[in-house]
Amino acid sequence: MRLTEEAVVEKYFKKIDQSVTSWMAGRCLIFLRVGLGVIFLWFGVLKFFPGLSPAENLVRNTVYFFDPDIFIPVLAAWEALIGVGLITGKFMRLTLLLLFLQMPGTALPLLILPDVVWNVFPYGLTIEGQYIVKNLVLLGAGLVLGGTVRGGRINPDPD
Repeated sequence: MRLTEEAVVEKYFKKIDQSVTSWMAGRCLIFLRVGLGVIFLWFGVLKFFPGLSPAENLVRNTVYFFDPDIFIPVLAAWEALIGVGLITGKFMRLTLLLLFLQMPGTALPLLILPDVVWNVFPYGLTIEGQYIVKNLVLLGAGLVLGGTVRGGRINPDPD
């Protein structure tokens, strides 16, 4: 039986697709973990230097019930520690716990400072609001990583 040209092309692309998805599956978790770690480390370290973090005023105005000169360095260390844990892949359960404990605080301005995060409620976000809502992606990445702490992996071909 002779394959049609279309069937040969389909078979060729299926083989390429399998190779590419296998390559991605073998590397995606480390890229996700290290990339997320860089974000946390970077954002955390910025908070150690007054005036350097674009989130500093947002944090100061949101957590007004704590002394910001104490709270911001603690938050900076917390975020940097999450970043180091993710980058190194060490103590992942503790690292992810710190990440998940930190996340609700990042959403506080949506409730406490609505005039700062919304141009038009509930869909018109300011740049500060967008900065906060992007944390949904960070949370999702943390969930994916959390799903692998017991050895789980991405399966590129579940068939």
